[in-house]
Amino acid sequence: MELQSLKQRFGILGNTPALNYALQVAMQVAPTDLSVLITGESGVGKEVFSQVIHQLSTRKHNPFIAVNCGAIPEGTIDSELFGHEKGSFTGATEARKGYFETVNGGTIFLDEIAEMPLGTQARLLRVLETGEFIKVGSSKVQKTEVRVIAATNVNLKDMISLGKFREDLYYRLSTVPIKVPALRERKDDILLLFRKFCISFAEKYRSNPISLDEGAKNLLLAYPFPGNIRELKNMAEQISVLSEKRELNVLDLKAFLPETGNTTLPAAFGETNQNSTANFANERELMYKVLFDMKKDVNDLKQAFANILQGQPMINNTSLNEVHYFDPSNNAVNIHPSNLNTNLPAPINTNNPNTLVVHTSPVVDESLNLAEREKELIEKALKKHKNRRRNAAQELGISERTLYRKVKEYNINED
Repeated sequence: MELQSLKQRFGILGNTPALNYALQVAMQVAPTDLSVLITGESGVGKEVFSQVIHQLSTRKHNPFIAVNCGAIPEGTIDSELFGHEKGSFTGATEARKGYFETVNGGTIFLDEIAEMPLGTQARLLRVLETGEFIKVGSSKVQKTEVRVIAATNVNLKDMISLGKFREDLYYRLSTVPIKVPALRERKDDILLLFRKFCISFAEKYRSNPISLDEGAKNLLLAYPFPGNIRELKNMAEQISVLSEKRELNVLDLKAFLPETGNTTLPAAFGETNQNSTANFANERELMYKVLFDMKKDVNDLKQAFANILQGQPMINNTSLNEVHYFDPSNNAVNIHPSNLNTNLPAPINTNNPNTLVVHTSPVVDESLNLAEREKELIEKALKKHKNRRRNAAQELGISERTLYRKVKEYNINED
């Protein structure tokens, strides 16, 4: 099949080299039974690639199922994937077949594979290597013949270094890796996609399609689209429904563009590195909040210390022959006044009019551990919104799914 025919069949728009290469790899690997790992940011269309691979394979007439690993609770994911026997756990009133049994001979698409618990990862590895699995609560080994396509929006090598993903499973899944480019890497395709979406929504809502003048087009191209194609599509639908004008200028379009964040951030934070963990878009925003909060605390401490100093005389206003400086271990050090830091508080407790004594207390540094501050910020948001996760996630600027993962990671008590 030619590339253009493939795009027409699956409704794929764009002609960016990175997109064409990803589609070419998908076409070549489809007829085989190799495992495939699809990587790319959220909203780039990874599930479409899994459909392409399945429909072009010899399994196309057999079942296909997409499973979101991040949406299944840790306690039930083994049952969902591999099934369970009656009475194997509380609530198991009857035996149940898992996806690997029901999709035998077909394809299973495991989205957000990085969210899969380590125990389930070990079970999946056995399926990939031997085609065998055991139901929860059973001792009987069963066989299955399923092709696995996995997808993730995070850097699995980073997860491996954190001990949250099995290295052997990573290499078993990534027999053939496919990188789906982010929308901001497909600048030439943005206007084409936007026009296609606007025409579709105009037909749906029985209105004239939206168009943009040159200034609005440039503004759209400059927007980073952290939500990728999904965000562009939602934006096109919102404009098609809410805009009274059919041709938008810069000001008209700007009213529909979300705020891109604090413009005072260093440029490095906004740059895209294909080999970095830029896929943690929501978590990165949370990190920014933590860092800004830490900076504010440090500034408050500086201000408080400055206020204390302003209320006391400075050493350089005192005529001294020497100062006896006592550190926390009570070891005295003689210092000539000319070498003293003028920002130190005035010495106290003097018997000799020409000799002063300074007593210092050990400085207790506030913890600058980023994980601790992140946990503290999440706890504050949950407390503020009375454990309503959706509201807390909006306050933190992250998705509800990311918040759920962080609550589990930091073992935060929501009682």
